[in-house]
Amino acid sequence: MLMDAAGQNHAALAADAQPRIVSLVPSITELLCDLGLAHRIVGRTGFCIHPADLVRDIPKIGGTKDVNIEKIRTLAPTHLIVNIDENTKPTADALAAFIPHVIVTHPQTPRDNLDLYRLLGGIFGAESQAGSRANALCRAFEHAHAALALQSRPAPRTVLYCIWQDPWMTVSKDTYIANMLAQIGWHVWQAPTPERYPAFDWSPSVVDAIDAVLLSTEPYRFTETHVDALERQIGKPVQLVDGEMLSWYGSRAIAGLRYLHTLAA
Repeated sequence: MLMDAAGQNHAALAADAQPRIVSLVPSITELLCDLGLAHRIVGRTGFCIHPADLVRDIPKIGGTKDVNIEKIRTLAPTHLIVNIDENTKPTADALAAFIPHVIVTHPQTPRDNLDLYRLLGGIFGAESQAGSRANALCRAFEHAHAALALQSRPAPRTVLYCIWQDPWMTVSKDTYIANMLAQIGWHVWQAPTPERYPAFDWSPSVVDAIDAVLLSTEPYRFTETHVDALERQIGKPVQLVDGEMLSWYGSRAIAGLRYLHTLAA
């Protein structure tokens, strides 16, 4: 049996099974395609945009948090894939009322992707493709560690990673993003609240506690214009970073590990 992030066991499908998958997670949709399962996906969110040539003709069923439940019902899915951070439990519960198999994901560190590959590859009969992904990820870890060893070890940095403005929001230290940044010795500023994605303001105490700010290109579309304005406002270094590389797990983690070291260079 294959256990998901909610502790539910899933059986591997028979070789002649024809699953109908709805994915509510953009990075999982990308991973399914890389596992050779694009033809099994019958529904995706509007944010599931990679790989463009494979997802173009898959019906959209809303966003990650505002799905069209009746449209999903008409697609007659056999499997639903959700994520604890990206989707709401009420939505997942409503869909579970008519979708037989709900697979819950929740990678929190880059190495959790190995279990994710194994889970989806095992359920959907894509063990070989999942093994290839796992090997590529392990090679990326090896390359990352070798690259870090060649660098003169920099002093640890405390960075404030911004995912939204109006209100300004950041990530906590137990998120996937924070654990990605930890691969290069960077630590995220921790808000004094228990939320995983807390709001904050630019108080002097916050600015004094950080070395730099990272503005992510998603989910909010920060640009270099925001970088220039914020640098003038707070007087600290501000850098625009590729949000997909740092927050998308699944296949993207392989390229994401390499991207990390371009930030630290």
